[in-house]
Amino acid sequence: MKKCLIVGKPNVGKTLFMLNFAQFLHLETVNIQLIYHNGVIENTSYSISRAKELLSSVSPYKTICLQVLEADIPMGKGRQRIQVIDSSGLTDGIHMNVETRRAMAQTLTAIRESDIILHMFDISSMFYDHPSHSISKVDYQLAEFGQLKDGYAILANKVDLVPNKGPVVQLQKQFPEHLVIPISAKTSSGFSEVRTFVRRRL
Repeated sequence: MKKCLIVGKPNVGKTLFMLNFAQFLHLETVNIQLIYHNGVIENTSYSISRAKELLSSVSPYKTICLQVLEADIPMGKGRQRIQVIDSSGLTDGIHMNVETRRAMAQTLTAIRESDIILHMFDISSMFYDHPSHSISKVDYQLAEFGQLKDGYAILANKVDLVPNKGPVVQLQKQFPEHLVIPISAKTSSGFSEVRTFVRRRL
């Protein structure tokens, strides 16, 4: 089964995207595996709305482990099952909290093991100063690693919060060698394009 990993800085919208994308793929409930860095695995089942309440937050580092669900992607007359994986946010430098550091290390391991990487940016808070100031070193490093994988794409999230296409255009200029898909994890805008990207790499 192919693994589709969602990565990015804290609070860019990874968890909300995973859950709304699952709903876009016609899931009404989600069975989620919580896989912790120490090997502990918890299995949970929620309605989509309940999962949003419990797993998604505006506070940073709400996600401290890999959160894995399985979904079906339409393939011609059939469907193919994939794992969609939410991950802990990545930041530059060494985080002061030990558990957060371990969660980020788990994310880095998952990047190497995944077939598809969806690298998410929050464009609503970008490019009002200068592009190079609003993109972290870890984002550039992820994009550089993405050049080695066919299954890498950038998701420009929160297009519902920007007045024009300027931030998306600027992001494309910063990463000209990569596909940039404008989306809204909140409204599901752009999800058809994400589904097409994933399907072509299965």
